[in-house]
Amino acid sequence: MRETIVFTEEQIQAARFAKAMGHPVRLYVLELLNKQACCYSGDLSDVLPIAKSTLSQHLKELKDAGLIQGEIEAPKIKYCINRENWAKAQDLFQKFLNG
Repeated sequence: MRETIVFTEEQIQAARFAKAMGHPVRLYVLELLNKQACCYSGDLSDVLPIAKSTLSQHLKELKDAGLIQGEIEAPKIKYCINRENWAKAQDLFQKFLNG
């Protein structure tokens, strides 16, 4: 008989955060947003040497994971780090890394 593996909610959430953080562009965006209140998508595309559509995909991944949040201020989108989920991610990774 095969043993069923059950993952905890913390493991599932930590994996989702880790997946979203699994690209250097996304880490750069998180570091930038963690240092300042917010940033407009246009400002990010000015400093990152990637296509706007590629940047948009990276921002979507971070947003879907709950690590950032976006607010439309036509014609721009203002992105901020989601402080609650950022703290949760830090806590989950700290627990995991310290075993």
